[in-house]
Amino acid sequence: MTSPRPVPALAKPRSSRLPAVADTTLPNGLRVLAVRRPGVPLVELRLRIPFTGKGDDYVARAHLLGDTMLSGTDRRSASQIAVDLQALGGQLHASTDADRLGISGSVLATGFAGFLDLLGELLTSASYPKQEVVAERDRLVQELAIHRSQASVIAREALLHRMYGEHPYGRELPTAEAVAEVKPSQLRALHGKRIVPAGSVLTVVGDLSPAKAVAQVEKALAGWNSITKAPGTPRLPKHAPGAALLLDRPGAVQTTIRMAGPAPARNDPGYAAASLANMVFGGYFSSRWTANIREDKGYTYGGHSVFEHPPVGSRLHVSVDVATDVTGPAMLETLYELGRIATVPVRQEELDQARRYAIGSLQLGTASQAGLASMISMLTGADLGVQYLRDFPVQLEAVTVDDVLAAAATWLAPSRLTTVLVGDVATVAEPLQTLIAVDRA
Repeated sequence: MTSPRPVPALAKPRSSRLPAVADTTLPNGLRVLAVRRPGVPLVELRLRIPFTGKGDDYVARAHLLGDTMLSGTDRRSASQIAVDLQALGGQLHASTDADRLGISGSVLATGFAGFLDLLGELLTSASYPKQEVVAERDRLVQELAIHRSQASVIAREALLHRMYGEHPYGRELPTAEAVAEVKPSQLRALHGKRIVPAGSVLTVVGDLSPAKAVAQVEKALAGWNSITKAPGTPRLPKHAPGAALLLDRPGAVQTTIRMAGPAPARNDPGYAAASLANMVFGGYFSSRWTANIREDKGYTYGGHSVFEHPPVGSRLHVSVDVATDVTGPAMLETLYELGRIATVPVRQEELDQARRYAIGSLQLGTASQAGLASMISMLTGADLGVQYLRDFPVQLEAVTVDDVLAAAATWLAPSRLTTVLVGDVATVAEPLQTLIAVDRA
């Protein structure tokens, strides 16, 4: 019987060729980024429109506007829009968050001109028909009731509000009561006031000439004009972690644990080191935290730690669900792993493995037209150019063990994180109080 061959050493990551980006600002203020990516006869489109505001009424209207923007125009019904998109070989979606209205879609390259005409029609004359708005409004009211019965939603809402208060980042979902009051006329007014080209960015990636694509966009969207520019998202309040918040869910068989705190932005000089520190802690399946609470202890199917990057302030988000009877031990191990990464240097092999995973994930994520379009759009929202795709792997390669320790001490130390738990208070409160300060709602 022959012995198994040794696994060969991993090759050094290859440097990626940067795509050439045609970057043009049109007369109406719309910035257009166009990239030729042949191979598949498709075009991917991403449009980011600044769209921030605060207050439950605004969040309700913004949410419903994103859900109903494609429900009709002055010339086409919702069904006609769907038929026309299908005929072009395209698809189109709209959604909102605390910062922007996002419109994304794809179309066969041969249908790109017609696709842009439809987009221009939606931007300038979306009609928000009463029947469509009422139907979507009623559906959203029911959906919100379902969402707010879920511990994960309860925990995230409480966590964001505890971190950001009345800032737009403090509320991702509207209340059902506010949604029920929204009228079609309010959506039309909001559309006219806030969906403007100045400050918006359109990213186009596909099998097409960038110069021709920009010319087609300019022609199709020439009627989209405004003398105003959408307001930017306000600055974040100062972060003050405080005691952990414990929300009661009597009889729950699981405890939902969420932790979050400020994180470096993608353009921060220390972001590469922080991202690798997080990767080693809990950012992928081979992380320390996963090995501890899943593989070794069996407390959970898996936890995850990730950096989220809203434009005016990035954050670290740590999430896990554990059985009620091991809430205390799971919290202990989580605090242990956070404390360990922040105070004890990682091993070189841990760092190298995390580095390769991070570089490979970035390259894999931009290998397709859709991935590249989404990445360029995201980078633009962070005031970064396509050079990031070349520079960030270089920055990752330069990170040392000492860099990781310094970054972890700054961003991952448990004392810097806001914590929210949702579970059966009668069972979990006492063991938690031996570990952390706890506020009960």
